Amino acid sequence: MAIVPVTVVLVLMLAAQWSAARAGAIAAVIALVLALWAFDLGGADDPFGRVGGVVGVLAEAAFISATVIFIIGPALGIHHLQQRTGATQRLQDALSTLTPDPRVAALLIAWFFALFMEGAAGFGTPVALAAPFLVAAGFTPVMAVVAAMVGHAAGVSFGAVGTPVAAQVSITGLTGAEIAAATAPYHVALGWMLMAVVVVTISRAETGERLWPWGVLAAVTFFVPFWMIATWIGPELPTLGGALVGAIAFVAVRLGVQRRRADDDPGDGAGDGAGDEDSIDDGEPDQERMSTLAAASPYLTLIVLVLITRLVPPVNDTLSDIRISWSMAGGFSGSVQPLIHPALLLTIAVVTGAIIQRAGADHTRQAFWTATRQLAPVIVALLAMVTIARAMSQAGMTEELALAAAGTGAAWPLLSPVVGALGTFVTGSATASNILFTELQQETAIASDFDVATLVGAQGFGAAVGNIVCPHNVVAAAATVGLAGQEGSILRRTFPTAAVYVLLGGVLAWFLVR
Repeated sequence: MAIVPVTVVLVLMLAAQWSAARAGAIAAVIALVLALWAFDLGGADDPFGRVGGVVGVLAEAAFISATVIFIIGPALGIHHLQQRTGATQRLQDALSTLTPDPRVAALLIAWFFALFMEGAAGFGTPVALAAPFLVAAGFTPVMAVVAAMVGHAAGVSFGAVGTPVAAQVSITGLTGAEIAAATAPYHVALGWMLMAVVVVTISRAETGERLWPWGVLAAVTFFVPFWMIATWIGPELPTLGGALVGAIAFVAVRLGVQRRRADDDPGDGAGDGAGDEDSIDDGEPDQERMSTLAAASPYLTLIVLVLITRLVPPVNDTLSDIRISWSMAGGFSGSVQPLIHPALLLTIAVVTGAIIQRAGADHTRQAFWTATRQLAPVIVALLAMVTIARAMSQAGMTEELALAAAGTGAAWPLLSPVVGALGTFVTGSATASNILFTELQQETAIASDFDVATLVGAQGFGAAVGNIVCPHNVVAAAATVGLAGQEGSILRRTFPTAAVYVLLGGVLAWFLVR
């Protein structure tokens, strides 16, 4: 019974091709009914308690949905503002000086940019920014979302400056360094698969030079510093540092290749550079005036804000102390730190971009209203999916599924990452999955005489994988590129990747504990 809501969502979205709103609404009702009558949400003999249980679940769902919507809104605002001011075209022109192949530029966005934003901000920010950028660069909305969702997945284990690991530290008593060193090998050993999916997805757009060598280079330049930082420094910076160091190395190699090609064929090299400048000069008047820095100002502002609020301890401590919280009888609650939440940082970024780019009242107003209209159909789908998550969590249905998996005994390492992925699939958060299931992983490891750190690492690995198939993450990602109602088409493309990746992680865990 506990697995019924998950099964309903998957069948309706993958097989019946229903929208997330329709599938989520049906599954949410089923989840609430099962939570009340089979799992005693709110108390079996207390009708008022049952009412309170439903109200509490819906309150938590509404609160969580609002925090996600407030991220999607300004992210959409940045996208539409960039389109209206010509900043997106200016950035495309700038990228073309690095590479005439738009697929290589897309690799930079879907891999390094998405991973950097995951390491710095997390909470859905990477896809909300990268996917619209890829659409503006000429890729289809589905292709853009799939590339961005898969591209940032390896970084989720250490996303938002190591937040998922911080939750595990507080539960297990292991140090952050121990957990980071145990988690990173899963992604380092298997991350080639994620890059392969990104390359295949991007390559479908158009033909050009072979993209595989650049995909291999992108994977190597990210995973080497990622592994080194996780092994010798700790959980805060593997994703952030790996993306930054990797992007610098990747761009340096790319520029070196471009320069060598220009030397080998001076006419072709000169044509590339001159053509790029001419295209800028012949553009719209606002593009002529706009520098590359101005065009990138919303993204640069966001990066600076995230780094300051996350990595400068006095600033982080001061802003983190301000928290909006609520609670009600039955253990239902919610909280948010508004001054470090991506919603506020994204809002500041879009306002700063509008000022620097001299967008004017009309462009800004139109971008705001376009983004708002796109959010309307998303709210229902998001609320439905989060309702399923909170009903299953509060009624103990998610824990029931994990305990059933734990009953496999010696085969547990094979399923350990699956449990982590299940937690994120249901909750929409790798951190929440770690909070739910890290203690279970630890206790099962001790009872079965397995290495605790290895299985805690498998939990963190699986939680990251679940991020690319979580229904309400898919809903949020689809909203950023105007695919509301077509979430099933995204899930059908990401689900096989997630399933194979997490199962390979289980095989690796089985070998590592021995």
